[in-house]
Amino acid sequence: MSRRFRQVDVFGDDTCTGNPVAVVLDAQDLDDETLRRFSVWSNLSECTFVLPPTTPGADYRVRIFSLSLELPFAGHPTLGTARAWLDAGGRPGTPGMVVQECGAGLVPVRVDGDRLAFAAPPRIRSGPVDTGMLTAVIEILGVAPEKVVDAEWLDNGPGWVGVLLDSADTALGLRPDASAHPGRWDIGVIGPHGADEEAGFELRAFFTEGAEPLREDPVTGSLNAAAAQWLLARGDATTPYLAAQGTTMGRRGRVHISIEGDRIWVGGRAEVVVSGTAAL
Repeated sequence: MSRRFRQVDVFGDDTCTGNPVAVVLDAQDLDDETLRRFSVWSNLSECTFVLPPTTPGADYRVRIFSLSLELPFAGHPTLGTARAWLDAGGRPGTPGMVVQECGAGLVPVRVDGDRLAFAAPPRIRSGPVDTGMLTAVIEILGVAPEKVVDAEWLDNGPGWVGVLLDSADTALGLRPDASAHPGRWDIGVIGPHGADEEAGFELRAFFTEGAEPLREDPVTGSLNAAAAQWLLARGDATTPYLAAQGTTMGRRGRVHISIEGDRIWVGGRAEVVVSGTAAL
C-alpha cells in the first residue's frame, strides 16, 4: 500500500545542511515490526510515523524511532513531522500552532514561515552524573579531564549525558571512540564560542545503536532543548541565542533558542526535500 511520505531537512541554514528525518503519513494500520524495519532501512537517525490523535487538543499523534529504538520524544523529528504534516495539507486547530501528541505528551510547535519551534519538554532525568559514568564518558570522548567544566543528565526522552567543555574548539576537536565501552551511549557535548562568533555554543551529539560503532547526529533538537535548560539555569547563557551543530560533518545546523513566558522554544528551518509515497 502506498502511503504519503516526506523527507525533511531540519535546522539547516540552507537546503540540505541540517538533519534529515523520514516521515510516513497515514501510518495507523502498520504494526510495530514494520515501523522498526522501515526505520532501520531508512538509515537516518530518526524516522517518524503519523497517526490520528487520541488526545483532545492534538492535531496528530506521532511515533518516533531512532533506527530500531522507539523514543518518547525527539526534537528534529518533531519539527520535521510538523512540516511534513503541514505540507501534506494538515490544518492545525489553532492557527500558527501545531500540537503534536507523542510519548512525552502534547508538544506545541509554533509556525513562523519556514521556521518552526517546539516548546522544550521537561527533563525526565536531571542532576549530576555519577563518577563512574563520567569517567567512562571522558574516556569515550578522549578529552583531557581538566577541559570538562561540568556534567549533568539532559534526558528528555533520548537519555543524553551532557558534558560542558571549556570551549567550542575543544568540542570540535573531539574524536570519540566507544569501542572499549560497549552498551548504549547518548552523549551530548557543549562548548562555548567566543563573544565575536555567530553562534554562542557549539554542540555535538554521539550515540550508539546496539553493538554498532559510535555515531554522530548532525543536529539534535532534544539535546539543544535540554542543554538550553541547563545552560540558562547555570547562568552560562541568556536568550535569545544561537547554537551551531554539525560543523565537523560538513553541516550548518543552526538552532535558535528563545524564551516566551515560562517556555523555552527551540527553533530552526524545516524544509521538505523529498515528497512522494512509500510502499508499506
